[in-house]
Amino acid sequence: MSDKISLGVVILGAGASSRMGKPKLLLPWKETTIVGHLISQWQQLGATQITIVVRPNDTALLEELKRLNFPRQNCIENFQPERGMFSSIVCAANWNGWNAEISHFAIALGDQPHLEMKTLQTLLKFVTQHPTSICQPVCDGKTGHPVILPRDIFCELQRTRAETLKDFLKPFSSRSVQCVIKDLGVTLDLDTPEDYKRVRAT
Repeated sequence: MSDKISLGVVILGAGASSRMGKPKLLLPWKETTIVGHLISQWQQLGATQITIVVRPNDTALLEELKRLNFPRQNCIENFQPERGMFSSIVCAANWNGWNAEISHFAIALGDQPHLEMKTLQTLLKFVTQHPTSICQPVCDGKTGHPVILPRDIFCELQRTRAETLKDFLKPFSSRSVQCVIKDLGVTLDLDTPEDYKRVRAT
């Protein structure tokens, strides 16, 4: 990680995985699980602090995080996960456990283990070149994830009345920049067993 930024990561893990039929984050990926792979990636990228938003009493996920030696205090509970992904992002913004030195926050989907390290490295380098901007990857004209927010904009989530991340970001369009990425994975998430099988086979 560049000295210019100190990165906090929000891994969104409070979804019900209803279309997948089983918990996405616990599915096998390489030598570990999807959640284990995601945590390892961000650790290798030099993140200052990694958190994961979880549903209350998600025993299976909490047990896996314990096995991975992930700090329990870095789990953020979303008590209304049925309100969708954005509610988890707002929960993370309102969490009082963030390290004070963090300058930027990555909003990472829990079902993008297929993102290549070089893709994330390219995005983080782009962030260091645009430190006051919202940085979002774009591939073939479609915006994707992870989105990286400067601290001041991340804190605005505490007061927002928006209902989606897209709506929240609209008033900040003058501070938004797009990082062109040649990786279709930034616009893909694993919603179904077919998605998982297809991506895992590549």
